Amino acid sequence: MPRQVIASLGAGLLLALLVSGLVFAKPAHSPWPGGIAIVDIGSADQPPPVASFNDAPLLVMMRDDRWHAVVGIPLDTASDALSIRVGDEELAIDLVPRTYKEQRLTVKKQSYVTPGQQQLERIGAEREIIDAALNRYRVATSTGIELAPPVDGPRSSSFGLRRFFNEQPRAPHKGMDIAAPEGEPVIAPRDGVVSATGDYFFNGQTVIIDHGQGYVTMYCHLSDIAVEHGQAVATGDIVGAVGKTGRVTGPHLHFGTYLNGTAVDPAILLPEN
Repeated sequence: MPRQVIASLGAGLLLALLVSGLVFAKPAHSPWPGGIAIVDIGSADQPPPVASFNDAPLLVMMRDDRWHAVVGIPLDTASDALSIRVGDEELAIDLVPRTYKEQRLTVKKQSYVTPGQQQLERIGAEREIIDAALNRYRVATSTGIELAPPVDGPRSSSFGLRRFFNEQPRAPHKGMDIAAPEGEPVIAPRDGVVSATGDYFFNGQTVIIDHGQGYVTMYCHLSDIAVEHGQAVATGDIVGAVGKTGRVTGPHLHFGTYLNGTAVDPAILLPEN
């Protein structure tokens, strides 16, 4: 798909794109469950070290003339420390506790709360596709991890919320909900390659973008998908439009960010709203 004209976007988002990469603050070391650890692992005088966490390769980038490993910390981490492997050595990272709230939602369509056997089979097949895209590792050079806003609008602080649908408990929310009108363009917040698209039971119409080295973003509940699997996208390219497909209570963008196969809080990676 040819590059879309950014002028078609709203004025607020256009301004954000114009300053993208110029004034956005660098994401900070955020060592808590659902956060991101940014760890100095060596001098720039040497080639980038190989780093991993739980056998998953980590993103390594240059920052302040030093190599840094970027670690997505799982939401269910209960310990006060974790360790990563850098070359042949183990490196400990101290963590701080983080408490997330609960959220109760009413869903009118009961099959979205208690799926039947046919829906469960569909969900299982879709989960394999989604998991493969979210855990993908593509060799690439990383110049940073900050993101442009994928759509302009109020952002919820819903990441990590333990959700109850019709009073039935579900897994914590692993993304950020951004309120925007149906049909509002959604853009790629960073250069990457589309690793999956589809119309999924829970997520609705969805796009997943691979930004390299296990850094992945996901866009759910779209009304339209404007890209194809395998397509290269640049910051500002339109990838779809805000919708209300899948399990939703109204139009919005569910925006997910992943590192080393782990969901992390998008608020850490975005400029302040």
